[in-house]
Amino acid sequence: MKKIVIGFLIFFAVLIAIAAVVPVLFKDKIILALNKEIAKSVDARVEYQPDDVSVSLLRGFPNLSLSIENLSVIGKDSFQTDTLARIPSFRLGLNLMSVIAGDELKINKIILDEPVIRLVVLKSGRANWDIMIPDTATAATDTTASDFKLAIKQWTVNNGTLYYDDLSLPMGLAAYQVNHSGSGDFEQNVFDMESKTTADRFVFTYDGVNYIQNATLDADVTMAMDLNQSLYTFKDNNIRLNEFPFQFAGTILMPDENMDFDLTFKATETEFKNVLSIVPGMYTDQFKNIQTDGKLSFDGYFKGRMNDTLMPGYGIELKIVEGMFKYPDLPQAARNINLDMRVDNKDGNTENLLVDVKRLHLDLGKNPVDARVLVQGLETMQVDGNIKAAVNLEEMTKVFPIDGMTLRGLLNVDADAKGTYSKTSMPVMEADMRLTNGYVKSKDFPAPIENLNMVTNILNKTGNTNDTRINVERFNMTLDGEPLEGRALVQGIDQPAFDAQVKGILDLTKLTKIFPLENMTLSGRINANVAAKGKMSDIEAERYNNVQANGTMAINDLNFVSTDLPQGIKINSANAVFTNERVQLQNLNGFLGKSDIKADGTISNYIGYALAESQALRGTINLSSNTFNVNEWMVDDNTGQPAPEEGQGVVEVPGNLDIALNVNARQVLYDNLQLNNVTGRVQLKEKVARLEQVTFNTLGGSFATSGSYNTKDLQKPTFDFALDIKNLEFKQAFNAFNTIKAIAPIAGLLDGVFSTKFSFAGDIGEDMTPVFKTLDGRGIIDVVRATVRDVPVVDKISSLTNFEELKTFIIQNKRIDAEIINGSLVIKPFDLKVGNVEMTVGGTNNVNGNIDYTTALNVPTGKVGRELNTRLASMLGTDKIQAADRVTLNLNIGGTLADPRVALAGGSAKEQASSLVKNAVQSKVDEAKAQLDQRKQQVQDSVQAEIARKKTEAEQKLQAEIQKKRDEAAQQVKQKASETIGNLLKPKSKTEAKPDTAKTGN
Repeated sequence: MKKIVIGFLIFFAVLIAIAAVVPVLFKDKIILALNKEIAKSVDARVEYQPDDVSVSLLRGFPNLSLSIENLSVIGKDSFQTDTLARIPSFRLGLNLMSVIAGDELKINKIILDEPVIRLVVLKSGRANWDIMIPDTATAATDTTASDFKLAIKQWTVNNGTLYYDDLSLPMGLAAYQVNHSGSGDFEQNVFDMESKTTADRFVFTYDGVNYIQNATLDADVTMAMDLNQSLYTFKDNNIRLNEFPFQFAGTILMPDENMDFDLTFKATETEFKNVLSIVPGMYTDQFKNIQTDGKLSFDGYFKGRMNDTLMPGYGIELKIVEGMFKYPDLPQAARNINLDMRVDNKDGNTENLLVDVKRLHLDLGKNPVDARVLVQGLETMQVDGNIKAAVNLEEMTKVFPIDGMTLRGLLNVDADAKGTYSKTSMPVMEADMRLTNGYVKSKDFPAPIENLNMVTNILNKTGNTNDTRINVERFNMTLDGEPLEGRALVQGIDQPAFDAQVKGILDLTKLTKIFPLENMTLSGRINANVAAKGKMSDIEAERYNNVQANGTMAINDLNFVSTDLPQGIKINSANAVFTNERVQLQNLNGFLGKSDIKADGTISNYIGYALAESQALRGTINLSSNTFNVNEWMVDDNTGQPAPEEGQGVVEVPGNLDIALNVNARQVLYDNLQLNNVTGRVQLKEKVARLEQVTFNTLGGSFATSGSYNTKDLQKPTFDFALDIKNLEFKQAFNAFNTIKAIAPIAGLLDGVFSTKFSFAGDIGEDMTPVFKTLDGRGIIDVVRATVRDVPVVDKISSLTNFEELKTFIIQNKRIDAEIINGSLVIKPFDLKVGNVEMTVGGTNNVNGNIDYTTALNVPTGKVGRELNTRLASMLGTDKIQAADRVTLNLNIGGTLADPRVALAGGSAKEQASSLVKNAVQSKVDEAKAQLDQRKQQVQDSVQAEIARKKTEAEQKLQAEIQKKRDEAAQQVKQKASETIGNLLKPKSKTEAKPDTAKTGN
């Protein structure tokens, strides 16, 4: 027995030792394999700290547990500011024997704690989760097998948050407090996958409207997985949204980019209360006590192929018979709820969509509501429907509670519509809406809206859009005793005539307390008396004499903050006077973010800008600021918002602005620079921003610039600038400006001051920085004073020539001509004299850091070192060297500034240094210009080819149309001829026969 106990203790001690040693032995190996797999397979930034990685055998025994804390996955390009996933704790269960064997690591289990996952689809259809590098790309870069093998049998998500935003539909959903677990043997090709998912809060949005809000989700799903065929079949599944249970049946087949669906779904219970639970606002804490009655049936299908061009067919049928609900704390019930609705689209084509609400009826207490509608198609919509309701709002709240709000008043709606709705037609319709003695009070703010009255009529008797008449005959209200009233008449849709007036005080603070605005905060007071009357045709033709507009507006303490504008805008006070032609802005003062501003000026064509898409807002604004922080308006990496797909991250100048900004700012903060005394003019017009005589001081120097930023072609924005800089330090310029780092890196090695006048132009990249290879320009660089010390190129020249004085010397008052060609900086030959050494320098360096310079040194023959003297003698002859007082050395300089290569290319006892360098530099210039001409020709050829292609397509389309019309005409002629011949051959009836004149003798 004693031996058994001792043996057990030894065995236990060995296990503890193994558990302690194994993670230490294999941690680095696992991290290396993980990093390698991420680099090979994931086209995104996967961020974590090595110190946040831990390996344990005890935590997940018999698996080896790999934990990563604070893991983030961030997209690239359009999604470079978008965090796809933020995972506080990410754990993998690795097969222990696969780690020990070392050939590949098998992942058996995955656990995610509190992940936040944000999925985004842009309008173009591009998705931020499409981050896996295709197999072909992987094979091209690395043909080795993967270090990881997914042998997953179990996975878990604890308390997660999921966002999905599809801008192409537009549709979105969000799920909070998500707990998910799943199991299945992914080492097999055919198996059952079981999953369980719960969410405490689920939101579904379509086109900005929340159709499901704050619902609970509970789903148990078992799917048969056939990985050989990419076939997935729903087996046992039960899904419950609030109290509404339903099931799926059928299959999903995904053998390639196509997805084939054959699914049906249906409600598994028939109580009316179940479907009532997903009606927005109904599922509250009181829902379990609601009295209900009535039956329902709900089923549908989703069948067909989905790809970039096709959508599956779909259909839903929902029927409610004699439904009723009553809240226990409210005196009245909603009764006689009957609904017969069918949605059907068998092929997924939107023009074949059918929405048929054959009947909708309910009684809200004593207030009946009746409606029916038949809609066919979406782009061109056939409509036939009506709605009629007379609702006492106070009685309605006795049936259906509106939390925290008191309503009173009589609302009458009577509307009929029948006909075609499209871009050119409207249904024949008449709609009347009347609200009398309205009253609205929110618990969040004690001041109510009182005396709310509105009479509105919409009429169209012909179906022509321009015969539509919208008449808000009267609108008035008081908010905390302050009146607001107005009226509006609009006749026509395409070319409307309008007559409107608004007068009164609008307290935005009080109003938004009663009617909260989602994702934004708005407060302040507006006192307005504005009227406008005219025709859109006159506005588009700029015949403002035919338009009547006048009035005044005063703004006080206006504050606006939103998710799109988190910096916020604050207007302490401003006044505006309106006429037909313009708005005179007076005495505006406030803040843009944290930047103080004052503004005044004139804005014209404001009516055209507001009402017509093609009209530009014109004007001149005088803007001043003590401190303006541009950095506050740069992209914030924490917003999670993707950059725009078109043009990626390029900032577009609006095309509907023709505004001149006269700027006067004492201090502007931009990136890491502080610009002082900024003055100048910025003109925004036709998608181009032009800077006119903009001057400022920074880094101890003075700047003057003019130029433009052009976004007419958003895929290829361009810029051109002329700079005049005085007394700027070399190293400060190098540290502050990326352009100087790229094309003139030697500035970082010089101590001193320079001035320059330089003009350059090129393309702007997706990151809003110049595309250096497209830069072209020219100018002068005036070196006021520069100390050359510890410069590797000069040190190499000094070592080769044995001239110690070249290691450190000073350049003063030297003018250098320079040119940028095809992204390379060309330094025209210039002369220097350092002691007895006369130098001529010229050459090029490109954005890749490579240098190609020629330097000619005219030096006393006796000062040349022995080794170099021997090499010169072999090149020129000993007699020439001995006979010459001075000799010219021709040096070629290559490599990079950090690692230069200096070589003797030749020498002469007679040739002038300047002409030697000039010829060498000119050859480099000619080569660079030839490459530039070739690039321009390639661009021109590409443009011409695209024009030719479009021309050919247009001609082919025209010929097809002509041939089609010929065929139709021929068919009509043939049909007409056939009808004529048929009529000739057709026998006459007896009743139509005429007498035979030959027989009667007449």
